[in-house]
Amino acid sequence: MIEKKIFLKTLDDVKNFVGIMATKPYDVELLSGKYVVNAKSVMGVLSLDLTSPITIVANTDTDTAILEEIEVYTNAAMAMAK
Repeated sequence: MIEKKIFLKTLDDVKNFVGIMATKPYDVELLSGKYVVNAKSVMGVLSLDLTSPITIVANTDTDTAILEEIEVYTNAAMAMAK
């Protein structure tokens, strides 16, 4: 399982992120507070509070390429934390 904080700043970020997640053959969830949504659903992602970082949980141990694909979103979350 891979777990990281991400930040989606714009609607384009959401659409691009969901597009990346849609290519994954395993389950990917986003966690925001007590809410858990499917990361492959634009409507689900948009239902979250996107004003603060959210947690991505990818149910894989073998696809480390996902970390490179979402690096721009993880860097944005780290920048917000500073």
